[in-house]
Amino acid sequence: MLLILLGVLILHLIILILLIVSTAASAWKIGGDSSTDLWYNCIASNGGVHCKAASNEDWIQAVQALMILAVIFCFFSLIAFLFQLFRLVKGGRFYFTAIFQILASLFVMCAAIIYTVMSPDDAMAYGYAYVLAWVAFPMSLVSGLIYIVLRKKE
Repeated sequence: MLLILLGVLILHLIILILLIVSTAASAWKIGGDSSTDLWYNCIASNGGVHCKAASNEDWIQAVQALMILAVIFCFFSLIAFLFQLFRLVKGGRFYFTAIFQILASLFVMCAAIIYTVMSPDDAMAYGYAYVLAWVAFPMSLVSGLIYIVLRKKE
């Protein structure tokens, strides 16, 4: 049982790291000498990098908010798991933790879908931060489902 709890905890930490990196990294779209993320549009020229703030369009602000919510809910889910690990009665299930984790997965899924649909179709390819967001979605969903099934043993 201890190995299962340790495995779930490590999975949760990996998901949290993926969400933080995908939210903060500057590679949602890359192409040539430019890169775009949720916060800045950067262009490399003359040996330097020049960045300007991302557009103030509603869709990018929605993606920003959803990714931040995903990170916050994943973090609160981790705190709830650690709290329930020591306070939950024997045989209890981690429903509270599961709800927060599943909500985090839905937030990151919605953010990635909005970014996919609304980002301009230019010559840029999707970067690693975008891929990390998509990887974090099924991992956090599976983690939330594991928390539903997981029962605290004696």
